[in-house]
Amino acid sequence: MKAAKIKQIDLDLLEKGKIYRFWLSLTSDGFGDPLSIPIFVAQGAKPGPILGLSSAIHGNEINGIPVIQQLFRELDPSQLSGTILAAPVVNIPSFLRKRRRFQDNVDLNHIMPGKARGNVSQAYAYAFFHKFVEQVDYLVDFHTASFGRINSYYIRADMSNQVSAEMARRQNPQIILHNPAVNGTLRGAAEAIGIPAITLELGNPNVFQPAIIAQSLEGVYNVLAMLNMFDHAYESQEGANIPVCQSSKWIYTRKGGLLHVHPKVTDYIEKGQLIAHQENIFGDRIAEYRAPQAGIIIGKSVSPVNSSGGRILHLGILK
Repeated sequence: MKAAKIKQIDLDLLEKGKIYRFWLSLTSDGFGDPLSIPIFVAQGAKPGPILGLSSAIHGNEINGIPVIQQLFRELDPSQLSGTILAAPVVNIPSFLRKRRRFQDNVDLNHIMPGKARGNVSQAYAYAFFHKFVEQVDYLVDFHTASFGRINSYYIRADMSNQVSAEMARRQNPQIILHNPAVNGTLRGAAEAIGIPAITLELGNPNVFQPAIIAQSLEGVYNVLAMLNMFDHAYESQEGANIPVCQSSKWIYTRKGGLLHVHPKVTDYIEKGQLIAHQENIFGDRIAEYRAPQAGIIIGKSVSPVNSSGGRILHLGILK
């Protein structure tokens, strides 16, 4: 299926009951050529809300791409109520360089919704937010851990928002983190204009992880069912023991050295438990780190070379 080049997404012009592919122009490069992102649109045969799916706002966080691809491979738009609007790669320059940050070394997920007359990254962020995010009624944003770290499959959501909380539970993740959105994030900017949104942290960067991808795809179908957009069997997790963390913190090293982190992601740890140690280049143990309080491991560092103030692990604090 050929993808047309467009400057705006006009859903009113698209025939119902069909799937479309586009290249949506956001800004232009140094030659003046359009800098465009790939877009999927599923126009349901029946009326309903618009669900937005976005992936790779950090260019090396790619597990969300096959989730979106598989959804559009198997989805029957004649059975869909409403519209699915999906951007499998938001940050094109960084995706091509296998990097997290935009071409001017700015994190796009810290500057949303951007600025119409801002710098390079602000203009790009504004165009994406204005042309894509402002069109949707609900948003699911796919992420992973960053370079040198690994994550569990966990959800960031404002659990005080009933709709966002239910969207999070429908993912059936390993962990849910109650995380009111921060200004500058895509989720925060969406929620600021009344769009319920959740962030999916799908494992590790720069790789495809089939098990997590399959689980996340099931979660998307569950959200479609929740919104009455698609008939999909959903087994309620009412009694399931999904840990919900009320907050979280990163634990950092006090000095430089070769880092060994002991717990695995999703492990429960107790206050005072040995969680990591460091060695110097000769193999002598020079530091030990213990848990400041009990919790569950959301993510951890897997990069042995660690300077002072380096990340050790991401600790979820339970009730």
